[in-house]
Amino acid sequence: MQTKEEKSKEDTPIDKEENAEITEQEQTDGTESDKDAIISEQKNRIAELNNKYLYLFAEFENYRKRTSKERLDLIKTASSEVIFSMLPVLDDFERAISACPGDESMKSLKDGLILIYEKYKTVLAKFGLEEIKSQGEVFNTDIHEAVAHVPVESEEQKGKIIDVTEKGYYLNGVVLRYAKVVVAG
Repeated sequence: MQTKEEKSKEDTPIDKEENAEITEQEQTDGTESDKDAIISEQKNRIAELNNKYLYLFAEFENYRKRTSKERLDLIKTASSEVIFSMLPVLDDFERAISACPGDESMKSLKDGLILIYEKYKTVLAKFGLEEIKSQGEVFNTDIHEAVAHVPVESEEQKGKIIDVTEKGYYLNGVVLRYAKVVVAG
């Protein structure tokens, strides 16, 4: 036989069910808050990884654009040394044309020189060579190099270029050779 104490120690089926429900609620409440914390943590991690991805993608796009631009600039200016070394030949053609006498016996020679000079100039222009216009312009230190100053009486001529001793050239918009000029002072 059981004593009263032993009977009280044994739970009735109703008591057992209540205890089980309380335990399940505690576990459910605990797991719900744990699930919410995990979900929140994972959302934060996803947002962080997405930001890292976007920054990396933007950085790669900038790198791609920069290298593409550098490549184009290199192609444009790669020929600058070769074209610069050809400028004295262009100057020699101009001197030869101006030195040719104007009589009929040399007319065909002068015409031939002019033809070759024009063709040579056209080929160089295809690569981006352009003459700097200097005669009569205001002296500009960004594109001109003064080799002499000549005094003038007229105020309107002061600071202007009165003679060009060596033509200057642009290559693709960048000064390749400065124009050597005489400035009225």
